[in-house]
Amino acid sequence: MKHLIVLAAAFVACAAEPDWPAIDKHAVEFLQEYVRIPSISPPSNTAPCARLFAAELERNGLKPKLYTSGPAGQTNLVVRLKGKDSTKKPILLLNHFDVVPVDPKAWNVDPFGAVIRDGIIWGRGTLDMKGIGTEQLMALIALHNSGIVPSRDIVMISTADEEMGGELGIRWMIANHFDEIDAEYVLDEGGMGTRNALAPNKLVFGISVGDKIVLWLRLRAHGTAGHGSQPIPDNANMILLQAIGRAMALPESGKQNPVVEEMRRTIGEPLVVNKFTSAIQRNTISLTTLTSGVGSPPKANVIPSTAEASLDCRLLPGTNAEEFISEMKARINDPRVTVEIISTAPDVAMSPSNTPLFAAMRDTVLKYHPGAVVTPMIVPFGTDSAFLQQRGVIAYGFTPMVIDAATAATMHSDSERIPIAEFITGLHIFYDVLKRQ
Repeated sequence: MKHLIVLAAAFVACAAEPDWPAIDKHAVEFLQEYVRIPSISPPSNTAPCARLFAAELERNGLKPKLYTSGPAGQTNLVVRLKGKDSTKKPILLLNHFDVVPVDPKAWNVDPFGAVIRDGIIWGRGTLDMKGIGTEQLMALIALHNSGIVPSRDIVMISTADEEMGGELGIRWMIANHFDEIDAEYVLDEGGMGTRNALAPNKLVFGISVGDKIVLWLRLRAHGTAGHGSQPIPDNANMILLQAIGRAMALPESGKQNPVVEEMRRTIGEPLVVNKFTSAIQRNTISLTTLTSGVGSPPKANVIPSTAEASLDCRLLPGTNAEEFISEMKARINDPRVTVEIISTAPDVAMSPSNTPLFAAMRDTVLKYHPGAVVTPMIVPFGTDSAFLQQRGVIAYGFTPMVIDAATAATMHSDSERIPIAEFITGLHIFYDVLKRQ
């Protein structure tokens, strides 16, 4: 408790400027505590994370609200910092408590140990997105404790199950408590600063104005069960393998995305070639799961009657998902294979980049990184923001950290990590952006 008392004193000691050394140290310690909570989705038991955030907010004089949305402990948190003008809709800070599962054997460190080595903090959720959530939380508390009253309300929401499509998180909150989070703007994950992931040897800060459309599909092949010693032509496994190959044979699209074109113009040169830039320029399909066999463990000498695969499809904005599925079925062209939607997200218009908030983010980034190129961008993954954009909220993905391509690629991997120095700078940038607003 001692460091919390010291922190509180540091926050109020100087009304003009927070005591950043004390805040920075506490933020790193808090992030470690946060990462050590294994809030894996599923089951998305985020109650311990919500309690951690709530306690931190309450110690600093703010009043969070907790909303239980599911039977497995799915819990969402909302807190509001009042501004001067209640007629303006708020700025919404959006982050999620849940993280994807881990394979502990594949990690070189404890994935929930929050180990610090060589100035880097390692662990599941450091990048996606407990690091950003901690930056948002600490910036909001710093603003409150500095005595600054923002021009409008600032609301923060931390959701329960973004990694499962948001059904008991942002979508549940929109359906049941939208009045608590109805905003003009939302700042979510997405975008980043990088010196090599977008352009060679040039510091580019991308602020996301939209996502690709998430479309998760299940392919199920039906065949005849039998003894493995006697091969048969309608083996469900072989039917599935052939169907996967045809499903993933996407035709080339000549359509150029206008946001990507704007990125090229703003950067002033072609994008570097890597998996990230490739993904934001075309529709993509990744094979993510294969399920087959009879028995547990599956018997090696039994041919199963069914086999399944999951495909993670990400579509460019403006792509008709129904047409995409129809074209996939035509390529598969096999009545023994069914295609089922597991989950999808809405196709929404890109948010404009000619707003006061976008300008504030650009100016703040340039304050910390003079000479950087700041550009709107799209991201290849999906975020909770899409459901708010569907309700007319202007959404930006803002990760105010400089991250190299190798670090960015650790999201959902067995080496997820962020540099501590960039985490601290990101906290300061969030504070300055909110202070400007």
